[in-house]
Amino acid sequence: MKILVDADACPVKHIIERVAKGLNIPVVMVIDTSHILESDYSKIIQVSKAPDAVDIALINRTNSGDIVVTQDYGVASMALGKRALAINQNGRYYTEENIDLLMFERHLSKKQRKAGGRIASMKKRSKEDDEKFELAFYKLCSQNKLKGIKVSKTD
Repeated sequence: MKILVDADACPVKHIIERVAKGLNIPVVMVIDTSHILESDYSKIIQVSKAPDAVDIALINRTNSGDIVVTQDYGVASMALGKRALAINQNGRYYTEENIDLLMFERHLSKKQRKAGGRIASMKKRSKEDDEKFELAFYKLCSQNKLKGIKVSKTD
């Protein structure tokens, strides 16, 4: 098991590293060349700025039992297809039960934006948002480590 992070716009990288370090789980953070990221714990993989390059690189490194942190429903769907676990930056688990509805909502939002409609803007991230994520993320990591899923080295 390893943790893979769609790290370009991830606001909880520090929490991911803290939890992973405490549980001794390797972390791979994937970013594109327009971002700079340094870490003394995570393996950083930098890919081109090509469309979906980060998503493809992340999914190509994902195996069954891994944990993927992403805001992207498409990436989450592909992770679930590989029998990995997925969570977003707010602590919401992506599951087989909710991913189809989330993908459909994404489709509707895209149609609305193309038609000139407005989508509600995101509120500023709060300390409570971070705490909610940390609790959900710790629970996901610790439960899967207890299941005996082998902790793997990063690529």
